[in-house]
Amino acid sequence: MNKTLRQAVIAGNWKMNNTRVETKALVEELIPLVKDADCGVVVCVPFTNLETAVALTKGTNIKVGAQNCHFEKSGAFTGEISAAMLVEMGVEYVVLGHSERRQYFGETDVTVNKRLLAALEAGLKPILCVGEMLEDRENGITEELVALQTKIALKGVSKEALKNVIIAYEPVWAIGTGKTATAEQANEVCAVIRGVIAKLYDSDAANAMTIQYGGSMNAKNAEELVAQPDVDGGLIGGASLKAPDFKAIIDAASK
Repeated sequence: MNKTLRQAVIAGNWKMNNTRVETKALVEELIPLVKDADCGVVVCVPFTNLETAVALTKGTNIKVGAQNCHFEKSGAFTGEISAAMLVEMGVEYVVLGHSERRQYFGETDVTVNKRLLAALEAGLKPILCVGEMLEDRENGITEELVALQTKIALKGVSKEALKNVIIAYEPVWAIGTGKTATAEQANEVCAVIRGVIAKLYDSDAANAMTIQYGGSMNAKNAEELVAQPDVDGGLIGGASLKAPDFKAIIDAASK
């Protein structure tokens, strides 16, 4: 992390977990634990839990995010949620392009770009996910693939709008597998992403960009990961569902 240039952010991606009752219990447990955090704290909860989370976190340092949004403002899109609907609820962040959305629900770099533009237009702060499959890393194309994902996702995004975007590098082979990229591997790819931002925009935009690592970051390895110069926090899966573990990661990013 380099907190003199940009904010570190720890965001919990709850995925498809927790009822409203469980959400209330977890958020209420988190509030006193993270109140003194020296980093951004976000919980990205299922759609059904957003209203509960927004109400509970009002007046605290915890921000609430959704896990996706559609690129149209309204219409015949059964099962989808628009960015404006999220904003109207008080949601501030939205995860876009998560590997599980790409892998299981057919999202592409192009549709991720459309969602990103819609989210920014509505006033949301997107957490843009990019990352390679295991075979991509084994074939030595990690840098090219992640650079391409980043470029396509940011097509049409102005330098001013970019200030509201966070990028999360999430190697797909390390998500929910217990495998973690080494601190050096994570930093290397985050640096590649920062280099892409510098080429697309300029060095000021690159230096100001918060780039997280997402991929089995936990209470034990968080400190080593966030100590890397280009890793500005994390997008946390399983560990975000346990308040003490999430606190430990936030503590690591607060140093």
